Amino acid sequence: MTTSLPNIELPPDLRPSDGRFGSGPSKVRPDAVAALAGVASTYLGTSHRQPTVKNVVRRLREGVAELLDVPDGYEIVLGNGGTTAFWDAAAFGLIERRAQHLSFGEFSSKFAAVTKAAPFLDSPEVIESPPGTHPELEANPEVDAYALPHNETSTGVAMEVRRPAGAEGLMLVDATSAAAGLCVDPTQFDAYYFAPQKGFASDGGLWVAALSPAAVERISAVKASDRWIPTFLDLSVALENSRLDQTYNTPALATLFLMVHQLEWILENGGKEWAASRCDRSADIVYGWADASGYATPFVADKGDRSHVVATIDLAPEVDAATVAKVLRANNIVDTESYRKLGRNQLRIAMFVAIEPDDLATLTGAIDFIAGQIGA
Repeated sequence: MTTSLPNIELPPDLRPSDGRFGSGPSKVRPDAVAALAGVASTYLGTSHRQPTVKNVVRRLREGVAELLDVPDGYEIVLGNGGTTAFWDAAAFGLIERRAQHLSFGEFSSKFAAVTKAAPFLDSPEVIESPPGTHPELEANPEVDAYALPHNETSTGVAMEVRRPAGAEGLMLVDATSAAAGLCVDPTQFDAYYFAPQKGFASDGGLWVAALSPAAVERISAVKASDRWIPTFLDLSVALENSRLDQTYNTPALATLFLMVHQLEWILENGGKEWAASRCDRSADIVYGWADASGYATPFVADKGDRSHVVATIDLAPEVDAATVAKVLRANNIVDTESYRKLGRNQLRIAMFVAIEPDDLATLTGAIDFIAGQIGA
């Protein structure tokens, strides 16, 4: 049976200046789009082997190194395919024999599935915990790579990036929704990789990774072994091309430009401390509202584990979250739906640095207004 959508029109003061709150792809800042349009005739549709594009790649690599404040010897590498492609590339080129994975949501479990399926690797050690929590890494002498997400986008759980005591393997950290919003100590990772469609307010289809000298050495060692590696997923090829400020395959030029525009906007405003504090302010608004609400509750019970870039908020049974999200969408406020496989009566709200904190405050008021109309 189909239930008709309530005809609820939000008053003007409950309409954010920008209604995009998706957890990826995320809001792209209008200034970045305007800047891209301004260079379209000399940038879009040009060769990625020429200075016009290579200069953008150089700015990307230098900007990420500055944002993350990486130590000397770390390298910024990029390639096509997004985070999913990087998981395959890491299985081929960064894991020698066996990985340990933390699995506590959809995306962390997907990387574990990749290494489990790889016929040239031993079965990984997978440490799991229920959605809404995270497990901890455990030093294991049989493991040569530790894989974890800095932020699990599907559940709104963030965790500190920290090498387990006594561990000697590489630290491979999925930062797809964390980069540009959460602070990290670069000495605690060997590969900090992400796609640009979340915190960097761009489109997908690209991966970027900050690699430590140990990771670069591992890439070389694996390449020298008898393992077959597809050229598209060969990190030594990606490293070689990145050092030339280019990608092995033709990249999406708009994606590169939009990411660099967002990156330089963050750096001009104060870098990672400014970006993280802006996300902290947004998190205070959203979680503060949910904690004080009579019908909304943060899904992540431990306050220290609550993500400051993606909030997951459970609603009381009498307030149907799917209906709330549909009414919001009808009022041009989009992508607040729960992650599809989590199956909860929940809203998922992005709080990336490009999203105005004041818009999040307006959003919470809009949700209250809708909830009051349909059941709370």
